[in-house]
Amino acid sequence: MSDRSHIIGPEDYMEPNCVLCGEPYGAQPKVKPIPQQRIIAKMDEYMSRRDYAGAERHLLYWLAEAQLGGDKRGELLLRNELVGHYRKVGNREKALENGDEALRLLDELDFGGTISSGTTYINVATACNAFGENDRALALFEKARAVYEANPRTAPELLGGLYNNMALACVALGQFDRAFDLYDKAMDAMSRVPGGVLEQAITCLNMAGAVEAQEGMEAGEHRIFDLVDQAWDLLNDPSAPRDGYYAFVCEKCAPTFSYYGYFAAAEELNERAKQLYERT
Repeated sequence: MSDRSHIIGPEDYMEPNCVLCGEPYGAQPKVKPIPQQRIIAKMDEYMSRRDYAGAERHLLYWLAEAQLGGDKRGELLLRNELVGHYRKVGNREKALENGDEALRLLDELDFGGTISSGTTYINVATACNAFGENDRALALFEKARAVYEANPRTAPELLGGLYNNMALACVALGQFDRAFDLYDKAMDAMSRVPGGVLEQAITCLNMAGAVEAQEGMEAGEHRIFDLVDQAWDLLNDPSAPRDGYYAFVCEKCAPTFSYYGYFAAAEELNERAKQLYERT
């Protein structure tokens, strides 16, 4: 048997593989992307059942997977989802913490000026608005608006969501004329979206709240009730699919109808939501 001690083999110059990632020690690990579409589809299932605890576990599991696999794009998606989740459940600290991480990832990925950056700005701004940080919210909405309006491929539903949420921050800051202009833009944008009547209904109720904040209930009564009536008609529009999202909107709108004395309408909306949740 010949002496092969002088032969240089791979073991002499290659680092051994890491037992966790399978890559050589010191090598740049390959990105292992997470299944984004499957994650969002499963998230929709959780939300259709109002299973917030399950949704959180789902998102945190995949966040850990994205971080382990070095998938920064996937992590950005999950940070955005977590911002929305924690906003819905009222967890200020975690919503804003994930918002800060999402903004950091935008810079790291060099996503400035993309639709993804605009969506992230809106998600974080909406959370800031929900937790009373309205000046910061408005600054982020302005960034999102600059991105969306400059991009001809921005879908009208994205513009509608931006204008509606930005208007809420303006109302909170007492900028009523600007808010009503944004609400009008939101209504126009959502009129071009199939099934957009649900967002239009939400906008009408938000406008009613803006009128009350500006004029007071007594002085603004006529405008307020016209807007609430319009919202009711939109929620009864047959073009809106009766699905989990419809149930969510009904549940979201019901307290506002009750606040303005539309008790039967509020009860009806809650009953619709209950039946749809049970069906799904």
